[in-house]
Amino acid sequence: MRAIRFARVMLHLLKGLGICAFLFPFADGAQRARYNKRWSAGLLAILRIEIQLQIADGVDIHRAGLVVANHVSWLDIFIINAISPCRFVAKADIRHWPVIGWLCAQGGTIFIARGRQREVRRVYQGLVDGLEANERIAFFPEGTTAAQGELLPFHASLFEAAIEARHAVQPCALRYVDRHGSLHKGADFVGDMSFAESVLLIIRSEPMTAQLMVLPAIETAGAHRRELAQKARSVIGTALGYANQTRSLASTSSAASPSLSEISPTDILPTEVPG
Repeated sequence: MRAIRFARVMLHLLKGLGICAFLFPFADGAQRARYNKRWSAGLLAILRIEIQLQIADGVDIHRAGLVVANHVSWLDIFIINAISPCRFVAKADIRHWPVIGWLCAQGGTIFIARGRQREVRRVYQGLVDGLEANERIAFFPEGTTAAQGELLPFHASLFEAAIEARHAVQPCALRYVDRHGSLHKGADFVGDMSFAESVLLIIRSEPMTAQLMVLPAIETAGAHRRELAQKARSVIGTALGYANQTRSLASTSSAASPSLSEISPTDILPTEVPG
Protein backbone atom coordinates (compact mmCIF):
# COMPACT_ATOMS: atom_id res chain seq x y z
CA MET A 1 0.00 0.00 0.00
CA ARG A 2 2.84 2.40 0.77
CA ALA A 3 4.40 1.81 -2.65
CA ILE A 4 1.04 2.40 -4.30
CA ARG A 5 0.53 5.62 -2.35
CA PHE A 6 4.01 6.86 -3.30
CA ALA A 7 3.29 6.07 -6.95
CA ARG A 8 0.04 8.03 -6.68
CA VAL A 9 1.96 11.02 -5.32
CA MET A 10 4.34 10.87 -8.28
CA LEU A 11 1.44 10.59 -10.72
CA HIS A 12 -0.25 13.53 -9.04
CA LEU A 13 2.89 15.60 -9.52
CA LEU A 14 2.82 14.69 -13.22
CA LYS A 15 -0.82 15.71 -13.32
CA GLY A 16 0.21 19.07 -11.88
CA LEU A 17 2.79 19.46 -14.64
CA GLY A 18 0.11 18.77 -17.21
CA ILE A 19 -2.29 21.29 -15.71
CA CYS A 20 0.40 23.99 -15.65
CA ALA A 21 1.62 23.21 -19.16
CA PHE A 22 -1.68 22.80 -20.98
CA LEU A 23 -4.40 24.55 -18.95
CA PHE A 24 -2.70 27.47 -17.19
CA PRO A 25 -1.78 29.29 -20.43
CA PHE A 26 -5.48 29.61 -21.26
CA ALA A 27 -6.76 30.28 -17.73
CA ASP A 28 -7.37 33.57 -15.99
CA GLY A 29 -6.44 34.22 -12.35
CA ALA A 30 -9.68 32.81 -10.94
CA GLN A 31 -9.44 29.62 -13.01
CA ARG A 32 -5.82 29.12 -12.00
CA ALA A 33 -6.81 29.48 -8.35
CA ARG A 34 -9.47 26.79 -8.80
CA TYR A 35 -6.97 24.42 -10.43
CA ASN A 36 -4.51 25.14 -7.62
CA LYS A 37 -7.12 24.51 -4.94
CA ARG A 38 -8.31 21.21 -6.44
CA TRP A 39 -4.78 19.94 -7.09
CA SER A 40 -3.66 20.79 -3.54
CA ALA A 41 -6.71 19.07 -2.05
CA GLY A 42 -6.00 16.01 -4.21
CA LEU A 43 -2.41 15.77 -2.99
CA LEU A 44 -3.52 15.95 0.64
CA ALA A 45 -6.14 13.24 0.05
CA ILE A 46 -3.49 10.89 -1.35
CA LEU A 47 -1.32 11.54 1.72
CA ARG A 48 -4.32 10.95 4.03
CA ILE A 49 -4.24 14.44 5.46
CA GLU A 50 -7.57 15.92 6.52
CA ILE A 51 -7.98 19.66 7.07
CA GLN A 52 -9.78 20.95 10.13
CA LEU A 53 -10.53 24.62 9.53
CA GLN A 54 -11.23 27.11 12.30
CA ILE A 55 -12.11 30.67 11.27
CA ALA A 56 -12.34 33.54 13.74
CA ASP A 57 -15.62 35.45 13.79
CA GLY A 58 -15.87 38.09 11.10
CA VAL A 59 -12.84 36.91 9.11
CA ASP A 60 -13.09 36.68 5.33
CA ILE A 61 -10.65 33.96 4.31
CA HIS A 62 -10.63 35.21 0.73
CA ARG A 63 -9.81 38.82 1.61
CA ALA A 64 -6.82 40.29 -0.18
CA GLY A 65 -3.81 40.93 2.02
CA LEU A 66 -0.59 39.52 3.43
CA VAL A 67 -1.09 36.04 4.86
CA VAL A 68 1.48 34.90 7.45
CA ALA A 69 1.74 31.56 9.23
CA ASN A 70 4.09 29.46 11.29
CA HIS A 71 6.13 27.04 9.19
CA VAL A 72 6.18 23.31 9.91
CA SER A 73 6.55 21.63 6.53
CA TRP A 74 6.37 21.91 2.75
CA LEU A 75 2.81 20.68 3.34
CA ASP A 76 1.87 24.10 4.74
CA ILE A 77 1.63 25.64 1.26
CA PHE A 78 -0.84 23.02 0.08
CA ILE A 79 -2.91 23.19 3.26
CA ILE A 80 -3.41 26.92 2.74
CA ASN A 81 -3.93 26.58 -1.01
CA ALA A 82 -6.55 23.86 -0.51
CA ILE A 83 -8.61 26.40 1.45
CA SER A 84 -7.86 29.73 -0.24
CA PRO A 85 -5.03 29.84 -2.82
CA CYS A 86 -2.28 32.43 -2.40
CA ARG A 87 0.92 33.46 -4.10
CA PHE A 88 3.83 32.45 -1.86
CA VAL A 89 7.22 33.99 -1.24
CA ALA A 90 10.17 31.56 -1.38
CA LYS A 91 13.93 31.59 -1.82
CA ALA A 92 15.19 31.40 -5.40
CA ASP A 93 16.83 28.00 -4.83
CA ILE A 94 13.42 26.33 -4.81
CA ARG A 95 12.91 27.41 -8.41
CA HIS A 96 15.56 24.80 -9.35
CA TRP A 97 13.98 21.88 -7.46
CA PRO A 98 12.90 19.12 -9.88
CA VAL A 99 9.16 19.27 -10.69
CA ILE A 100 8.20 21.10 -7.47
CA GLY A 101 10.19 24.20 -8.44
CA TRP A 102 8.48 24.45 -11.82
CA LEU A 103 5.06 23.90 -10.28
CA CYS A 104 5.73 26.63 -7.73
CA ALA A 105 6.79 29.03 -10.46
CA GLN A 106 3.68 28.33 -12.51
CA GLY A 107 1.58 28.85 -9.38
CA GLY A 108 2.85 32.42 -9.11
CA THR A 109 5.47 31.94 -6.39
CA ILE A 110 7.58 35.03 -5.79
CA PHE A 111 11.24 34.00 -5.64
CA ILE A 112 13.86 36.00 -3.75
CA ALA A 113 17.56 35.70 -4.57
CA ARG A 114 19.81 36.12 -1.53
CA GLY A 115 22.60 38.68 -1.73
CA ARG A 116 21.32 40.71 -4.70
CA GLN A 117 20.20 44.14 -3.56
CA ARG A 118 18.57 45.09 -6.87
CA GLU A 119 16.69 41.78 -7.05
CA VAL A 120 15.45 42.16 -3.48
CA ARG A 121 14.18 45.66 -4.24
CA ARG A 122 12.41 44.40 -7.36
CA VAL A 123 10.74 41.55 -5.49
CA TYR A 124 9.70 43.83 -2.63
CA GLN A 125 8.05 46.19 -5.11
CA GLY A 126 6.36 43.16 -6.67
CA LEU A 127 4.86 42.33 -3.28
CA VAL A 128 3.52 45.85 -2.92
CA ASP A 129 2.14 45.84 -6.47
CA GLY A 130 0.48 42.47 -5.90
CA LEU A 131 -1.18 43.60 -2.70
CA GLU A 132 -2.32 46.83 -4.33
CA ALA A 133 -3.87 44.66 -7.06
CA ASN A 134 -5.87 42.93 -4.29
CA GLU A 135 -3.99 39.64 -4.39
CA ARG A 136 -3.47 37.27 -1.47
CA ILE A 137 0.26 36.85 -0.89
CA ALA A 138 1.62 34.53 1.78
CA PHE A 139 4.96 34.00 3.46
CA PHE A 140 6.39 32.30 6.54
CA PRO A 141 8.02 34.94 8.78
CA GLU A 142 10.13 32.39 10.67
CA GLY A 143 12.14 32.00 7.47
CA THR A 144 12.61 28.28 7.97
CA THR A 145 10.68 25.29 9.25
CA ALA A 146 10.55 24.50 12.95
CA ALA A 147 9.61 21.27 14.70
CA GLN A 148 6.11 21.31 16.08
CA GLY A 149 6.04 22.70 19.59
CA GLU A 150 8.50 25.49 18.72
CA LEU A 151 7.87 28.94 17.25
CA LEU A 152 10.92 30.79 15.95
CA PRO A 153 11.31 34.60 15.92
CA PHE A 154 9.53 36.35 13.07
CA HIS A 155 11.49 38.33 10.47
CA ALA A 156 9.77 41.69 10.22
CA SER A 157 10.97 43.17 6.93
CA LEU A 158 8.36 41.85 4.51
CA PHE A 159 5.56 43.13 6.74
CA GLU A 160 6.53 46.54 5.36
CA ALA A 161 4.84 45.61 2.06
CA ALA A 162 1.45 45.35 3.77
CA ILE A 163 1.94 48.75 5.38
CA GLU A 164 2.90 50.40 2.10
CA ALA A 165 0.03 48.74 0.20
CA ARG A 166 -2.41 49.57 3.02
CA HIS A 167 -3.59 46.01 3.39
CA ALA A 168 -4.18 43.97 6.52
CA VAL A 169 -1.99 41.13 7.75
CA GLN A 170 -3.87 37.83 8.03
CA PRO A 171 -2.24 35.55 10.64
CA CYS A 172 -2.84 31.81 10.47
CA ALA A 173 -1.78 29.13 12.93
CA LEU A 174 -1.10 25.64 11.65
CA ARG A 175 -0.39 22.34 13.33
CA TYR A 176 -0.65 18.65 12.49
CA VAL A 177 -2.15 16.16 14.93
CA ASP A 178 -2.79 12.43 15.09
CA ARG A 179 -6.08 10.71 15.90
CA HIS A 180 -5.45 11.28 19.61
CA GLY A 181 -4.99 15.03 19.15
CA SER A 182 -1.23 14.90 19.84
CA LEU A 183 1.28 16.66 17.60
CA HIS A 184 2.06 14.41 14.63
CA LYS A 185 5.83 14.11 14.26
CA GLY A 186 5.45 12.80 10.73
CA ALA A 187 4.77 16.35 9.58
CA ASP A 188 8.08 17.80 10.79
CA PHE A 189 10.40 18.85 7.95
CA VAL A 190 13.57 19.99 9.66
CA GLY A 191 17.33 19.62 9.53
CA ASP A 192 18.78 17.87 6.49
CA MET A 193 15.59 15.97 5.63
CA SER A 194 14.96 15.91 1.88
CA PHE A 195 11.59 16.30 0.18
CA ALA A 196 11.58 12.60 -0.80
CA GLU A 197 12.40 11.52 2.77
CA SER A 198 9.58 13.68 4.07
CA VAL A 199 7.09 12.21 1.61
CA LEU A 200 8.12 8.67 2.56
CA LEU A 201 7.81 9.47 6.27
CA ILE A 202 4.30 10.84 5.78
CA ILE A 203 3.30 7.78 3.74
CA ARG A 204 4.64 5.43 6.44
CA SER A 205 2.93 7.35 9.23
CA GLU A 206 -0.67 7.11 10.33
CA PRO A 207 -3.14 9.61 8.85
CA MET A 208 -2.96 13.15 10.20
CA THR A 209 -5.22 16.14 10.61
CA ALA A 210 -3.98 19.60 9.69
CA GLN A 211 -5.57 22.15 11.97
CA LEU A 212 -5.61 25.52 10.23
CA MET A 213 -6.71 28.40 12.43
CA VAL A 214 -7.47 31.64 10.59
CA LEU A 215 -7.13 34.37 13.20
CA PRO A 216 -8.46 37.95 13.28
CA ALA A 217 -6.77 40.20 10.73
CA ILE A 218 -4.25 42.76 11.96
CA GLU A 219 -4.78 46.23 10.50
CA THR A 220 -1.61 48.01 9.40
CA ALA A 221 -2.59 51.70 9.47
CA GLY A 222 -0.07 53.60 11.62
CA ALA A 223 1.82 50.41 12.53
CA HIS A 224 5.53 49.62 12.30
CA ARG A 225 6.63 46.39 10.66
CA ARG A 226 8.24 45.12 13.86
CA GLU A 227 5.04 45.76 15.78
CA LEU A 228 3.13 43.77 13.16
CA ALA A 229 5.64 40.90 13.32
CA GLN A 230 5.48 40.80 17.12
CA LYS A 231 1.68 40.88 17.17
CA ALA A 232 1.38 38.23 14.47
CA ARG A 233 3.80 35.96 16.32
CA SER A 234 1.98 36.55 19.58
CA VAL A 235 -1.48 35.64 18.29
CA ILE A 236 -0.17 32.62 16.37
CA GLY A 237 1.78 31.42 19.42
CA THR A 238 -1.28 31.84 21.63
CA ALA A 239 -3.49 29.91 19.21
CA LEU A 240 -0.94 27.08 19.13
CA GLY A 241 -0.46 27.11 22.89
CA TYR A 242 3.16 28.30 22.61
CA ALA A 243 2.60 31.63 24.37
CA ASN A 244 5.09 30.89 27.16
CA GLN A 245 8.04 30.24 24.88
CA THR A 246 11.05 32.35 25.76
CA ARG A 247 12.39 32.79 22.20
CA SER A 248 10.46 35.99 21.54
CA LEU A 249 10.99 38.33 18.64
CA ALA A 250 11.27 41.25 21.01
CA SER A 251 14.19 39.72 22.88
CA THR A 252 16.11 39.09 19.65
CA SER A 253 15.31 42.47 18.08
CA SER A 254 15.72 45.03 20.84
CA ALA A 255 17.80 47.38 18.69
CA ALA A 256 16.08 50.16 16.79
CA SER A 257 14.78 49.08 13.41
CA PRO A 258 16.33 50.75 10.33
CA SER A 259 14.30 52.52 7.68
CA LEU A 260 13.49 50.60 4.52
CA SER A 261 16.25 52.41 2.63
CA GLU A 262 18.78 51.07 5.11
CA ILE A 263 17.69 47.43 4.90
CA SER A 264 20.25 45.05 3.43
CA PRO A 265 19.28 42.02 1.33
CA THR A 266 19.86 39.73 4.30
CA ASP A 267 17.43 41.81 6.38
CA ILE A 268 14.63 41.38 3.85
CA LEU A 269 15.43 37.80 2.92
CA PRO A 270 14.88 35.28 5.74
CA THR A 271 17.77 32.93 6.40
CA GLU A 272 15.89 30.01 4.83
CA VAL A 273 12.53 29.54 3.16
CA PRO A 274 12.34 25.82 2.50
CA GLY A 275 8.66 25.86 1.75
